[in-house]
Amino acid sequence: MDDNSRNDDQAGRGLPRRSFLKQSLGMLGAGAALSLLPPGLKSAAWAAGSDTVETTKAKLGFIALTDAAPLFVADELGLFAKYGMTEVEVLKQSSWGTTRDNLVLGSAANGIDGAHILTPMVYQLAAGKITPNGQPLPMALLARLNVDGQGISLSNDYREQKIGLDASGFKSALAARQAAGKKTSAAMTFPGGTHDLWIRYWLAANGIDPNRDITTLVVPPAQMVANMKVGNMDTFCVGEPWNAQLIKQNIGYSALTTGELWANHPEKALALRADYVQANPRATLALLKAVLEAQQYCDVAANKAKVAEICAKRRWIGAPAEDVVGRLQGTFDYGTGRVVQNSPHVMKFWNEHASFPYQSHDLWFITENQRWGYLPGDLDAQGLIAKVNRADLWREAAAAIGVPTGDIPSGNSRGTETFFDGKVFDPADPKAYLASLTLKV
Repeated sequence: MDDNSRNDDQAGRGLPRRSFLKQSLGMLGAGAALSLLPPGLKSAAWAAGSDTVETTKAKLGFIALTDAAPLFVADELGLFAKYGMTEVEVLKQSSWGTTRDNLVLGSAANGIDGAHILTPMVYQLAAGKITPNGQPLPMALLARLNVDGQGISLSNDYREQKIGLDASGFKSALAARQAAGKKTSAAMTFPGGTHDLWIRYWLAANGIDPNRDITTLVVPPAQMVANMKVGNMDTFCVGEPWNAQLIKQNIGYSALTTGELWANHPEKALALRADYVQANPRATLALLKAVLEAQQYCDVAANKAKVAEICAKRRWIGAPAEDVVGRLQGTFDYGTGRVVQNSPHVMKFWNEHASFPYQSHDLWFITENQRWGYLPGDLDAQGLIAKVNRADLWREAAAAIGVPTGDIPSGNSRGTETFFDGKVFDPADPKAYLASLTLKV
């Protein structure tokens, strides 16, 4: 670790002291690492892997997106192995539908044990709404992988409208196309998933009914740019680096980054099949420790160029590092001449409690899925969250890697949330929030 990283650590933004000590031990060997420590700290060195795991194996899926970086980093830096998980396979999935199918199969049937996943999908799986024959698949949501950092983009056909949070220009253009008998299409990555919900929220808040006024398409993230290039959609919502790639290829521009809709909104999750967690509790904690430590690494400013280089590798995203690093560092070029430096809506992996799986956020995702008819209105949301959300394991893993007690949320709710259009979600009364929304099924 370089001096800048240590300075970030001392400022509370990098790896906790204990994580730094463990990293030093893993990279240098115990004797060499301890020789570098002041006498007063030598006794604080903690040896990883003191708890024997039930299995050293896990198969984890991911989609080629920047917000899967904690899994890439945990693999590349040997963090899984450091915690005894020496046979972890991090496997690229072609779409969120493939992720679903492989989770249903499980690793015993050549599927996967867990994944970098759209948070609502965890609950759709657990409720049996996207599984064969409606059979529920018990799941465990262990951590949020990131907050913010997705984008809504449009093709260059709409450049003159200068569309942003205010989509009135898009609404007018859409009406003109309808009058001319032309269809307008919006693409997202999975029905009821985060990207679907962000673009629906944006459209509905601007008076555009996503069920009646526009055609919605499901397109895998890595195929978004190519599909817009050939005119298959007019707008899309996806994670990075695909919004940046769209601009680089001069096919379209960014209307907004999703943090503008809801600041520090929850996004992807790390989830495992519940049967894996039940059979392998220590292995589960080991995986979680590795991912939490990787999340800390990803949010150290001095590490972000390295994180972009890792993401860029063909085995992970396969896009140029220069197309990843800008938005990863908080520089948002919207492709319209507007460039925002140090955006408060930069993707966060650890800072501002980004990793903690607040149950209140899971409740919002379930409520929005009910809003659009993906989940039944009479679903026992709180009961399902109690089964799926494993914030208890997050706290245990965080304490084990040395996260200060004051940095570990004691409650499961982040409180009320306010959106760009003034709507307020109070997790104590989700029905009131739902009733306040004009457009819904």
